[in-house]
Amino acid sequence: MNQLLKVSDLSISVAAELDKQLVKNISFSLQSGKTTCIVGESGSGKSLTALSIMGLLSKQLKRVSGQIDFQGEDLTKLDGLALQKIRGGRIGMIFQEPMTSLNPVLTIGYQIGETLTQHLGMKGKLLKDKVDFLLEQVGIPSNRANSYPDELSGGQRQRVMIAMSIACEPAMLIADEPTTALDVTVQAQILKLLHELKGRMNMAMLFITHDFGVVSDIADDVVVMFRGEIVEYGKVNDVLGNPSHPYTKALLACVPDADGKKALKPIDYSWINEFKGA
Repeated sequence: MNQLLKVSDLSISVAAELDKQLVKNISFSLQSGKTTCIVGESGSGKSLTALSIMGLLSKQLKRVSGQIDFQGEDLTKLDGLALQKIRGGRIGMIFQEPMTSLNPVLTIGYQIGETLTQHLGMKGKLLKDKVDFLLEQVGIPSNRANSYPDELSGGQRQRVMIAMSIACEPAMLIADEPTTALDVTVQAQILKLLHELKGRMNMAMLFITHDFGVVSDIADDVVVMFRGEIVEYGKVNDVLGNPSHPYTKALLACVPDADGKKALKPIDYSWINEFKGA
């Protein structure tokens, strides 16, 4: 199986204070057709890792070390124009909050079509037909192409984001907590849709979440992050069935069981003084 992405010794700091590391020497890989989940609490560095891969770090942050190989090409050595050709084309991304990611004054059809025009040069009827097809693929009637984001529900907006992210049939999809703001029923629909699309397109997926229930459903491999570091990394069955790090064990202890009988525990940080990043 082909290795699609390899992140090696990636570190990200505050640009004005390089000794303030937010992501610290992390390494992991992703193979074609597989799903790697990055899991951890808010502030653990999950989204920063994804944004770094896409070359979308803000000016207040700086990648201070590391290599990001994608399809045999080091993304850290590419200029802005070269990265623009990869973003939305060979790598798609679903951002956390669709209402702030979609432009409120442009129709959803226009926004999906913009990606196709930019990367594939599509215009006219060919473009319209492709936009209609993508909307139908994600479960939105094509006659909604002229709708604006505020005319759609949260679940529909997330589906639009998915349609945009897969428009150019990318080799890899980064999904940054795509179900966090959705109710349980819509979450299940979105996860099922992503699973179906991944299988249909043989697409690799880097899925960022804080929900171990989601991890158990979709992951092949799991990266557990704490304070910007990877504390555990392995096959999903190994990490969930026999976790080795106390932080992973503490996170799993917080997951409720199906019948609600298990007593929930707060995260146990008794080990933290021994943590190398403390």
